[in-house]
Amino acid sequence: MAAECNPTFAKVDAVLDLLTKSKSLHILMILDQNAEPLRFSQIKTAVDSSSTTVSRRLKELEDDGLVLRKFLIDDNTITYELSEDGKLLSPIMQDLYDWSDSR
Repeated sequence: MAAECNPTFAKVDAVLDLLTKSKSLHILMILDQNAEPLRFSQIKTAVDSSSTTVSRRLKELEDDGLVLRKFLIDDNTITYELSEDGKLLSPIMQDLYDWSDSR
């Protein structure tokens, strides 16, 4: 009889699938490194990607609970920032970046 697979592996796979999509990790790191929430145009410029890609990734990251999208009524702008879950992922993202940079 085969041992049952730990369901956490499926959760890890899902997170890795999201993070390995074009610009996802980069967007998360840009948001993490800025003390203030960022507008779409600031994120797009920072990651140097198309509007379509940035828009898709932000939506996916928001749907997965890693990014918060806020509408500011006083100046009619939308900003993005890391959610609490996104902030918890921050040290792992930085470790992955550092590990890759040292190779």
